[in-house]
Amino acid sequence: MDTKAFWIAFNRVPGIGPARLAALLDVCGDIETAWRASIQQMQAARLDRRSIELFLDARRAIDPARELQWVQEAGVEAITWKEAEYPALLRVVDGAPPVLYVRGRLTSQDEWAVAIVGTRRATTYGREVAQVLGTELARAGVTVVSGLALGIDTVAHRAAMEAGGRTIAVLGSGVDQIYPPQNRGLALSIVQQGALISEYALGTRPDANNFPPRNRIISGLSRCIVVVEAGERSGALITARFAAEQGRELFAVPGSILSPGSAGCNQLIQQGAVPLLSVNDVLEQLDLVRAADQHEVRTTIPANPLESKVLEALAAHPCHVDEIVRSTAMPSAEVVSLLVLMELKGMVRQVGAMTYARA
Repeated sequence: MDTKAFWIAFNRVPGIGPARLAALLDVCGDIETAWRASIQQMQAARLDRRSIELFLDARRAIDPARELQWVQEAGVEAITWKEAEYPALLRVVDGAPPVLYVRGRLTSQDEWAVAIVGTRRATTYGREVAQVLGTELARAGVTVVSGLALGIDTVAHRAAMEAGGRTIAVLGSGVDQIYPPQNRGLALSIVQQGALISEYALGTRPDANNFPPRNRIISGLSRCIVVVEAGERSGALITARFAAEQGRELFAVPGSILSPGSAGCNQLIQQGAVPLLSVNDVLEQLDLVRAADQHEVRTTIPANPLESKVLEALAAHPCHVDEIVRSTAMPSAEVVSLLVLMELKGMVRQVGAMTYARA
């Protein structure tokens, strides 16, 4: 059986999130063995009694082969932690989803992405700013990431597509359950000119509890985040918090101190976010000259499955080449050669003598 079936099946098990699945994999070695884990192995992975009971119940009810068939018949791609196609920026984020469901297509261009987020109750000012940002970023070859919500998100997605660019919408439901319903047409367009992404299994209905966690994916996919307009309790501020935790550059569009819709942005600036005065502020942060060079290298030189092993070795902290060799059990010359190519691709960076970290 295709091992992807077990990844998809795990995604339906309540109580087994990224951390517990990683612990099971450490104990069991691979995803199929983890799915068939004994109670002793579950205990060795430090699953509590409740999680073990839920896992055993789910395992009796879930057929991995049927889950995989459902995904394939829906025309959806499931991308797992272990695959080179998994977005590199998101892979290194704490709590990155083990499985991403994708309608549409991810490309190497998406590694230069900017999130544009904001309130559903956008003012004329906010809409105009989102329109300009989405348009200019798309013309510069930057992928626009947002959450498909009404207001700022909708304007940003549409602007990017109208400018001929790419856009990614991260959902708080399954990719087959479009929310809000007013944006179903927009979602279909995004599938043709980018991708719909979700960590939630097919059939998952939109739920208020799903939206805050999905914001870590919006920021995790992006090199920087722009909050266009946000009230004091806007969900966009959750994305801003994740951006700070993930070490992403955070921009906020300043607004009138008399406008409730700008209160959140002005507060972010007061707390240290960079005030966005021009789209050039974002483009300079992205260093698009270097990005274009890296994109050319990635296009010219195909992905190597061994790159994932090197990235795993660098997951926790920067490593000396010798440490990477020990961790991957690969020949030293091969590791050095891979690191050179991965640095050209923008996947890793040298932080000391023969010492590398994830980019």
